[in-house]
Amino acid sequence: MNAPTASTTPTPTAPGGWPLIGHAHRLARDPLPFMTSLRQHGSVVRISIGPTPAYVVTDPALTRRVLVTDAASFAKGGKIIDALRVFFGDGLATVADGDTHLRNRRLMQPMFNKAHIATRGDAMIQRVQEMVGNWREGESRDVYADMNDITLAAFLVALFGTDLPAHLQGEFTTLMPAIMKGTIRQTILPQWVTRLPLPANRAHAERVASLRALIDQAIDYHASRTTKAQAGAPADAGACPHASAAAAERAGLFETLLNAQDQLSRRQLQDEAITLLTGAIETTGTTLAWTLYELTRHPDIEQRLRSELEGVCHERPLRHEDLDHLPYARQVLQEAVRKYGPAWMVTRTATRDIDLGGHRVPEGADIVWSPYLHQHDPDFFPEPHRFDPDRWTTERAPATRGAFLAFGDGRRKCIGENFAWTELQIILATILQTWPHIELTSRTPNAQAVVTVKPDTMTMAYRGQRRMPADSSSAEPGRSGPTTNTATPSP
Repeated sequence: MNAPTASTTPTPTAPGGWPLIGHAHRLARDPLPFMTSLRQHGSVVRISIGPTPAYVVTDPALTRRVLVTDAASFAKGGKIIDALRVFFGDGLATVADGDTHLRNRRLMQPMFNKAHIATRGDAMIQRVQEMVGNWREGESRDVYADMNDITLAAFLVALFGTDLPAHLQGEFTTLMPAIMKGTIRQTILPQWVTRLPLPANRAHAERVASLRALIDQAIDYHASRTTKAQAGAPADAGACPHASAAAAERAGLFETLLNAQDQLSRRQLQDEAITLLTGAIETTGTTLAWTLYELTRHPDIEQRLRSELEGVCHERPLRHEDLDHLPYARQVLQEAVRKYGPAWMVTRTATRDIDLGGHRVPEGADIVWSPYLHQHDPDFFPEPHRFDPDRWTTERAPATRGAFLAFGDGRRKCIGENFAWTELQIILATILQTWPHIELTSRTPNAQAVVTVKPDTMTMAYRGQRRMPADSSSAEPGRSGPTTNTATPSP
């Protein structure tokens, strides 16, 4: 354990703070340049957010101390987490460190191992094909909104299964964008403002309550379906593998929690479902939007992607087992995650006085670390503003070790990392298979740091839709193969 010693040096304070508001104006006006500028002042830099001091860690090695080596001294907390916890409860991303977090993480871990995710892969591909194939050729579309919609739809299929009633799917799709917008508002405003009985605060609370009720309906639907299936199951059902496969296809990842021996309460199930939904949509949708933007700027990269995809799939639609044979697609996506965050500021709270890189951090202080800052560190990523997927080749990737922290690290590392890579690859590959030409129709977007690093505007048009044959090779008795890209829209 590291204790403060007489050898600690004064922590430098970032220049440009104003009376009363500190550096809040910089965080509001130009947060990304401000955050990356802190590196020049030291490995730990003191800033003020209003009257509250915070310690920004600019050295990736020290951030790993915060997240891994000395994690017990830096609890999950701070402004962002506290704001999320008010409305989303104690889901895995917001629950305090301790026995509850460890128990829930153990319960949820099986949902996100690669083998279990693979059981959802083809269902996700089918849903994405339906949506992407129904865009109108040549129409200028809002890329950020589209990517969030597709991400949500694919995740709902993975989370709740393929037979979630259409009206529930529609309500999730309608509700989640407004909730995400309200969540962003809650994290950037002072807490005293978010507690006032203002119309916007009441509307956000009502939407979250509606989301909890919607999750309850999904849980109740699952319970009634399971009861009916058990009542009508034949005695020799185990001898019918096709029936078992069909049941697995209809089930969802959330079934793991619902059937866990150490059952969660209804409130805990709601908290975890909300955490999964909000965590899966914003970051994945943002990454996909920026990836498509970079492809419009780098036709050589786009062509390499298309050639790799055609070499693996030829003229048939994507299958889940193809993902492991698309290494360049993974490099492109990883470079988008690196360049655009997507998270730009994450907080912890010091649980005791502690020495961090020779600087004394007092108990109760907010610790800030930034994946965006670390992933733009030129010592690890030369020319950090250049989009270069070849950073992630086998030969070059070791040089980046320790500075790629998009999914965190240690005991609070994102549990859904494997799922995120799967979903990202499915959506990107499906868009490229469906549309031979992608064109940016808006002005060049600017990076806007809110909860994620999102584009302030981005529209694209898609042209030359391919009409691919149905992939009947994966069909089984009693189960149809994936739909084509010209399928009719889902209800």
